[in-house]
Amino acid sequence: MVYYFTSNVVSPPVTLFMGYDKYENEDLIKWGWPEDVWFHVDKVSSAHVYLRLKEGQTIDDIPTAVLEDAAQLVKANSITGNKMNDVDVIYTMWSNLKKTDAMEPGQVAYFKDREVRKIRVAKRINEIVNRLNKTKREEHPDLRAEREARDAREREDKKRLQRELKEKQKEEEKRKQEEAELKSYTTLMKPENMKSKKCTDGNDSDDFM
Repeated sequence: MVYYFTSNVVSPPVTLFMGYDKYENEDLIKWGWPEDVWFHVDKVSSAHVYLRLKEGQTIDDIPTAVLEDAAQLVKANSITGNKMNDVDVIYTMWSNLKKTDAMEPGQVAYFKDREVRKIRVAKRINEIVNRLNKTKREEHPDLRAEREARDAREREDKKRLQRELKEKQKEEEKRKQEEAELKSYTTLMKPENMKSKKCTDGNDSDDFM
């Protein structure tokens, strides 16, 4: 089961989501999308909260208000972190999460520590948490099917772009060829390259007997 929350601090609203437990978190880690940003309370146990970026968006483009919503949601769903002030919430791209067979369910490491960001949460803001909880809904998505469908769309998009690129290349080659032919014809028709044809007897070549 996955919990979904709507953050309406931006327009259009964005969706935050998290697993029901550490086993559900395993599926979210396994079948995450390259566009997903992962949030967790630093150094203590907490829920895994995700934000799916829009096309063309980067982790640096996330509005501060959305970061605050995600951080407060993570803190509120941490038994230890929820009781603490001045906690750090870490976040990074899903692709930076590292998982090995020796790790416990829900446990992760990182490929690149320098790509892990932090946001400080001074205290729990009930107004934010209550607002998000009012939008909470439970679903049972097929995470694997969703990821495979996403990858299939990406492959089709790449094929379409390749076809369009080939067509543009053909058009460009055709244009260059036409320009070369026109240039050649123009050069040929210059006066200095044109010679009148005369018969050896001094008569024009188109005279008749």
